[in-house]
Amino acid sequence: MHEASARQRESDDFLTAETRRFVAATEAMMASTAHHLSEGVENLRLKAIIHELPDFLYVKDRDSRFVFANAVTAASLGLRRAEEIAGKRDFDLFDFEAARRHFDIEQQIMATGQARIDMEETVVLPGSPRPVCRLTSKIPLRNERGEIVGLIGVSRDITERKLQEDLHRGQAKLLEMIARNEPLPMILEALVLMIEAQLTGIDGSVLLLDSEGTRLYHGAAPNLPGGYSRLIDGVTIGPKVGSCGTAAWRGQPVIVEDVMSDPLWEDFRALVAPFGFRSCWSTPIATSENNVLGTFALYSREVRRPTEHEMRLVALATHIAGIAIERKRVDDRIHFMAHHDDLTGLPNRAFLKERLAGILDQARRNNRKVTVAYIDLDNFKDVNDGRGHAAGDEVLKEIATRMANCIRASDMVVRLGGDEFLVVLVHQSSHDAGIARRLRDLQKAINRPIHGASGEIAITSSIGVAAFPVDGATSEELLANADRAMYRAKQLGRNTLQHHDGDGAPLGMPLGEHEELHQAITGDQLFLEYQPQVDVATGRITGIEALVRWNHPAKGRVPPVNFIPLAEETGLIVPLGLWVLNEACRQARAWQDMGLAPVTIAVNVSAKQFADPDFASHVAEALERHRLQSHWLELEVTESVVMQDAERALAMMESLRAIGVRLSIDDFGSGYSSLAALKTFPFDRLKMDRSLVEALPGDKTAVAIASAVISLAQTLKLSVLAEGVETDAQMDFLRQARCEEAQGYRFSRPVSPEAATLLLQAQSI
Repeated sequence: MHEASARQRESDDFLTAETRRFVAATEAMMASTAHHLSEGVENLRLKAIIHELPDFLYVKDRDSRFVFANAVTAASLGLRRAEEIAGKRDFDLFDFEAARRHFDIEQQIMATGQARIDMEETVVLPGSPRPVCRLTSKIPLRNERGEIVGLIGVSRDITERKLQEDLHRGQAKLLEMIARNEPLPMILEALVLMIEAQLTGIDGSVLLLDSEGTRLYHGAAPNLPGGYSRLIDGVTIGPKVGSCGTAAWRGQPVIVEDVMSDPLWEDFRALVAPFGFRSCWSTPIATSENNVLGTFALYSREVRRPTEHEMRLVALATHIAGIAIERKRVDDRIHFMAHHDDLTGLPNRAFLKERLAGILDQARRNNRKVTVAYIDLDNFKDVNDGRGHAAGDEVLKEIATRMANCIRASDMVVRLGGDEFLVVLVHQSSHDAGIARRLRDLQKAINRPIHGASGEIAITSSIGVAAFPVDGATSEELLANADRAMYRAKQLGRNTLQHHDGDGAPLGMPLGEHEELHQAITGDQLFLEYQPQVDVATGRITGIEALVRWNHPAKGRVPPVNFIPLAEETGLIVPLGLWVLNEACRQARAWQDMGLAPVTIAVNVSAKQFADPDFASHVAEALERHRLQSHWLELEVTESVVMQDAERALAMMESLRAIGVRLSIDDFGSGYSSLAALKTFPFDRLKMDRSLVEALPGDKTAVAIASAVISLAQTLKLSVLAEGVETDAQMDFLRQARCEEAQGYRFSRPVSPEAATLLLQAQSI
């Protein structure tokens, strides 16, 4: 009683007379209630019992001021003692909008005398990382005369129950999405969001293992930074590839408490550091036979291990993800079987019908042409009759493979049935002159003898060609006219190629551009321009890139984009590349002989050059011929060049390094999975792609990626050069990010040898 009296005296300063009467009535009511308790508890004070309750219980006066609250209520509001709440209002404890909602409801209850039972309230408590959901009842409190003097509130925390309900609803929704065969990315994103909603400060990610079982690709990561997702997209799995790459490799969960110290992240710390993640817990997604399909990972910005609750959620997520991915694979397989030929694996008529109309529509919008070639194998019946159907099947599979190897990614080969095929060639421009040559190459590939189990088999083909839109505006017209042209080829003795042009005249093969380019290489029509590469810190020229140009005698200056692809197609890129290499070495030596400070000369290398077994000896010969020391030559290759045949590329790079030339990876950050290349191949320098640089510094994603690339390169002891630098803002960012070198219009456009000489002389003064 002494404690109660003391508390009463403390609160007298701010409680109204009506409130004091209300408190007295409340205590009397509590005393009365205590008097009627059973004999086992009649010696316990009622307040003590109330303070032991796990639920929230409080009493307020007519002004919605707290008169009394039990211990759990006070603790949830950040108060050390229950007595501290007396006299406070919700406006003292919550944000204004939340307090206003509570006040309006309570005033309505006390004005009407109508209780509000089982209201669901969402409350943000002081110091709580996430909102709390409560089930609340508020009842008007009356004195002995029946007058409403306040209210009693009782609340129960149902946050965990609501989370469980949300989880069950989320599972049901996901299973429904899987049953409805909704797109896999949508299902996986909904799954990640469902798990993230159950946790605080956690970002989720799903990566999918490719069909070869070697690389992980983006599946879903709705809240991971886009820059980080792009950097890990396509990462090669292995025994020491962060959390996800290692989990996919082991087929077991990998829990990394601190990515900054765990050896599994040694090669990727520089990559992840700009994004602030410290923990990463990855679990394989597997089939019922334990075949890995991908990984489910949770990222935290705190150094810690996952809780048991978090790991139970991960187990649930991987189970659902496995169901979704397996369902997608089965559906893909069914769709593939319905749209592809069983024997050859080529698309069939059904696939052609779906795709060709779309291809023609796109060509119509872009003012492009589309060529279709209707192909029939000559006398194929003789193969089946003379060698057997097994031999005939082998011939069809071999011919299908050869044709597939002759086309671009934008083209299509279809097996129409029997020994009839269709090739769809999409023109790369409205003046694509390479189609005729490609058709001839296709026919030559088909006509090569086939060496089978029953001996050598000679195969020829009759080909009919029709072009959109000249020979048909629709798929049906185009195919019908190509078919007619094929029968014309049969009538003219087979093993010929005919175009639908009304009179059946054979299709010629315009070799004009090929011959012109050949004459350019041998006839002194090519020349080099040079673009400086500068030190970001000092602005001094440290290197120069050699860029080939064509001065056509009739057309004038021809842009590289118009003749480099032609050189690639025709094989002329090899002699063209050797000319560039020798001319660049000659010019670099000439500058040194003029007494200018030596700078590195950079030369681009094509895929065909790099695949040439004699390429290293050609480089050595060029250096010796022009008396240029090898360390002043840098060869630039794109990752796509070295990844075509990684083993052979690595051997070539080792040969070039033995000579002493420098190697750089060009166009880094333009979309290929470059992390594997950096770790695998012995590069000296990384050239950051202009598409990334041009977005700096305004694009936050580009800033994160560029910072990660520069940090990663420095970790791997590679120098970094940024291409396409055009503004002071880009330069300032690169300087702050510690990028060593830059190249672009901010310093100089590609210039003639004479202009480049002046630039080099200017900095030697």
